[in-house]
Amino acid sequence: MQQPRKRCVMILLWAIIWVFLLMEDGANSDSELNLLNSICAQDNVTNFQDFSRNLNATFLKLREEIVSGNYFATADQAAGSSPTYSMVQCRKYLSPTDCLACFNAALTTIRNCSAAYGADVIYDGCLLRYDGNNFYTQSTGQGHTVICGDPTASNPTSFNASVGGLLNDLLMATPRTDGYFATSKKKVSGNITVYGVAQCIETISESGCRSCMSVVYSDIRQCPPTLDGRAMDVGCFLRYSESPFFADNQTTDIARFLENNSSSKKDALIGGLIGGIGFLLLVLAVFFWFGSSRRKKMAPRGDILEATELQGPVNYSYRDLNSATQNFSLENKLGAGGFGDVYKGVLKSGKVVAVKKLAIDQSLRAKADFESEVRIISNVHHRNLLRLLGCCSRGAELLLVYEFMPNGSLDKFLFGEKKGSLNWKQRFDIILGTARGLAYLHEEFHLCIIHRDIKPSNILLDHDFQPKIADFGLARLLPQDRSHLSTKFAGTLGYTAPEYAILGQLSEKVDAYSYGIVVLEIISGQKSSEAKSDSDEFLLKQGWGLYENNRHEELVDETLDRSEYHAEDVRKVIEIALLCTQASAASRPSMSEVVVLLRSKGSLNRRPTTKPIFVESDKKVRVGTSTSTGSSVSNATVSITEVSGR
Repeated sequence: MQQPRKRCVMILLWAIIWVFLLMEDGANSDSELNLLNSICAQDNVTNFQDFSRNLNATFLKLREEIVSGNYFATADQAAGSSPTYSMVQCRKYLSPTDCLACFNAALTTIRNCSAAYGADVIYDGCLLRYDGNNFYTQSTGQGHTVICGDPTASNPTSFNASVGGLLNDLLMATPRTDGYFATSKKKVSGNITVYGVAQCIETISESGCRSCMSVVYSDIRQCPPTLDGRAMDVGCFLRYSESPFFADNQTTDIARFLENNSSSKKDALIGGLIGGIGFLLLVLAVFFWFGSSRRKKMAPRGDILEATELQGPVNYSYRDLNSATQNFSLENKLGAGGFGDVYKGVLKSGKVVAVKKLAIDQSLRAKADFESEVRIISNVHHRNLLRLLGCCSRGAELLLVYEFMPNGSLDKFLFGEKKGSLNWKQRFDIILGTARGLAYLHEEFHLCIIHRDIKPSNILLDHDFQPKIADFGLARLLPQDRSHLSTKFAGTLGYTAPEYAILGQLSEKVDAYSYGIVVLEIISGQKSSEAKSDSDEFLLKQGWGLYENNRHEELVDETLDRSEYHAEDVRKVIEIALLCTQASAASRPSMSEVVVLLRSKGSLNRRPTTKPIFVESDKKVRVGTSTSTGSSVSNATVSITEVSGR
């Protein structure tokens, strides 16, 4: 009898919370409170008491975010044996009052699933979702839905063309916008205009948003010539209507996000015309082809525009690259790293590139590895990863050609001649962008790529100071007798995770550790391997001590203008960095979780719980790698302290 009684008490408490939530700010926006979908998970909660308590806590947090003016929020609660994750998102054209009204309506609807392990509710104006598993990075699912209206347009041909153009523009632009949200409209004929909106949840990647938009775009195309249509998946929402549902001044300027696409269409048209003319010359070309058929078949060459995902890496000639870099002159040298020297080059087309001369083994196995690795990383496309355009192999020379980053590497802005010139927004963008790039390498590319050497010199900055991770995928090309620490692992002392440096245990969490160290350097402007001038503490130990004493702000770079950032934001980023450097690899978050934490509002509630391993005591541990067949240990040593919890 005791268990049913507890369940009744919890249901009563739940009901009281619903009443409390709905009593305030009950403003109604009927046009946006049209219920589109409501789904309850089929499996029920086993521990109802813990789950309902956690769920109520997350809903209260979400409501606080909405009341404070945010249109997107996530909240999680892990007390007891039943953790819960929740998310709310409003369309950004709503007023704060209407957003809150939509949230309250969604709360009322989703309570019908109170015993289910998960549920999601979608209105025209908002969505609300909860689950017992982390779903923040999920972009598509099996339950995508389309809803088409009843009335049809009086001029179907014109209407369908306008709707098609509108939806295509939203499909192309939305993944490129800040916050994955876009509204637009197109004139049909006379006084008739069609309006559209597209939105992705903010915790997925750009590629995830694009994948989701492709699904709902395909679904909603079956609706015209009906006057309105809606399509939705777990990660996005797409709608069009003949009736306006947002104000004219809330229309997104998406033209700049469509420029590349428009250019591609023009290029395709011009290419088609030229191709038609070229066909007439095909007969002549055949004769020349037969005349040269015995010549050695050459690999394709080209510039940046030729390095497409389908084609793979472009094979450049050594002569062209030698000319582009002025015989690899010192004046064109951009820097040197563990994988070789890098030079600035200008191709015959006028494109500026970076050419890396690889310092790797020259064995046949190394050459095979080089070709395989280059083909893989040339197909990696992400806005926060440095694009590999092509390569060149001539005898002992192995060259890689990359896109050129005008602002160079991050270390120059943290420790070099440009130290102190980055503001808080630029630093946060670099922190977030680097996390996104690593999340893509670890979880979103068809192969899991572990970088193994994340540090400021391997993070390059474009003209907008957006980060691009360099040298990913090259660690396996290092010869057995050459690396940054003269050992069998690829890494840099001060950034390398202890389990990898000492035991050779490699996982994605090794990159997470290095990322945490880099974040502390970005925040402080201090090198991890150098003790602060007024203290003998290195950066990681210093940061942990300030965290333990709740004095996070003392770690912030003195060159930063305090009016540019909120103390709570800095505290959260520091705690995320410390979370990434916990002694246990299993305790560190994945990089996709880091992206979610960075984009979420509010603090982490002092989430870091275990002390990192500090590289500074007199206790010596040899560095080596362990494999199934045994390993050799180098003479290099690393100093560490004992692992101790809080």
